[in-house]
Parts: sequence; C-alpha cells; structure tokens
Amino acid sequence: MKKILPFTAAAFALVLSTSMAVQAEDTVMVGGAAMYPSKDIIDNAVNSKDHTTLVAAVKAADLVDTLKGAGPFTVFAPTNAAFDALPAGTVDTLLKPENKGDLTKILTYHVVAVKADAAALMGMIKKDGGMHPIKTVAGETLTASVENGKVVITDAKGGRAVVTQADVYQSNGVIHVVDKVLLP
Repeated sequence: MKKILPFTAAAFALVLSTSMAVQAEDTVMVGGAAMYPSKDIIDNAVNSKDHTTLVAAVKAADLVDTLKGAGPFTVFAPTNAAFDALPAGTVDTLLKPENKGDLTKILTYHVVAVKADAAALMGMIKKDGGMHPIKTVAGETLTASVENGKVVITDAKGGRAVVTQADVYQSNGVIHVVDKVLLP
C-alpha cells in the first residue's frame, strides 16, 4: 500500500501541474473561442465562428499545411462579415476548383512571412512617416497606417481594412482580425 500512495500522489501532482499550465496559458477570445498561443494558426482558426469562411477558403486553396508550418507568419484574417461584404457570388465563385489560383493569391495577400505584432506594426508605421509598405507572401504590397489609433491596412486597389482585434498570438506567428477582404 505504501508503494502505491507515492505513485498516486506523483500522478496527481503531474495532472494538476499540467492542468494549471493549460489554464495559465494566455488566451484571447476570437469568434467565441479561446485562441491558444501554443497552437498554430490553423488549429486556432478552425474554432472561431467568425472565421468559418476564411477556414473554408484556406482549405479550398490547399494552404492548410503552409499555415500549420513553422512560420513565422502574420495573418490579416478577414471575418465572415468581411467576406459577406464582397459582391454577391464572389466567395462561391472563388471556392470553385477552377479558381484555386485566384483564391490562393487573395489569401496569400493577407499573409506576411514575419511575426509583426501591433507594437511592431505601429513602430514601423511611425518610423516610415505614417505609412509602412508590407510585402505579402503573394509578392504584392499592402500599406499600413494608423487612423484614430487603429491600424489600417490598404490594398493595391485602395480597399481599406481596419484591424479590429490585434495580437492574437499563435505558435507560428500572430493573427490580426480585419473587417474587410484585401484584394491584390
């Protein structure tokens, strides 16, 4: 009996410390779900009810493995409402297999191959006199600026997305939730 008790106490301590470590992880809520910094971009995004269209698009473009990769990445993640604001039929058309190239270009236009949190973005914008060019994975450029204390991302067509939730940290980068889909 004495040999079982120390093992049981050790097992209980291990379970308790593991449980406390998970609870102590600094999470933020996105789309009604906790985002865990220990999980990658995909493993977190699939839980956000506000990003189901983005997740479906990432799957259709075969970008899941890329965004589960080591990174680092900064993702400007449009919400479902941002996709809904596109002209009627746009999302359905982009999700068709024959439009995979266009979909991939749009999605990778929202991804930067560095980890840039809000403080870094604000610093770069300030250093560059109020407007900072951002080279995307798609090979195109976005422009970051600040308006009314919020980071605004402007695309090549003049479309503007406001960062509505910054610094959603991931194991392979950071997500900034945006209110518009950016177009190359």
